[in-house]
Amino acid sequence: MTDSTHDFFDTLAKILLRCWIFGLVLLFVWLGALLSGAVYKLHGPLMDLSNHDLNVIHYSGMGLAKLVVILFFFFPWAAIRLVLRRPKG
Repeated sequence: MTDSTHDFFDTLAKILLRCWIFGLVLLFVWLGALLSGAVYKLHGPLMDLSNHDLNVIHYSGMGLAKLVVILFFFFPWAAIRLVLRRPKG
């Protein structure tokens, strides 16, 4: 692996790590809004949904977001770090 390729993948790994961290922060903010009741106050009367319906919608969305964050950011980051860790030879 040439130095420019190594630098490219090192930069890409740094970007993927930051995207993974931002995705986790988004999920925690979403969970905080859900647990604080702000989601129910805003979306409940607006869409005429019960608390159960809102929970199903938001927890499904959070599960999908978590899956996307892990599949598209964490796994590629881990794979790149493993490849870059290998000794040259």
